[in-house]
Amino acid sequence: MSVHIAPEYAISATTTKAGLLVKSRIDERTYAKGRRISDKELAQVNLEPHDFHGEWNYTIHPSAPHDNPIC
Repeated sequence: MSVHIAPEYAISATTTKAGLLVKSRIDERTYAKGRRISDKELAQVNLEPHDFHGEWNYTIHPSAPHDNPIC
């Protein structure tokens, strides 16, 4: 766990002149490896690519309430 403490403090200490405040916490849950989603499931995610490297930088918007959730 000590490996995660320094990055968590660095992230939590992030601010900007405009007043951005960033909070973080360590997620110690265990997740399954190798989980795959289909192209159809990915197409349902409401992604908005950014102008600069949209393949890496994007905003995930909420889906409309009537959309099927990805399980």
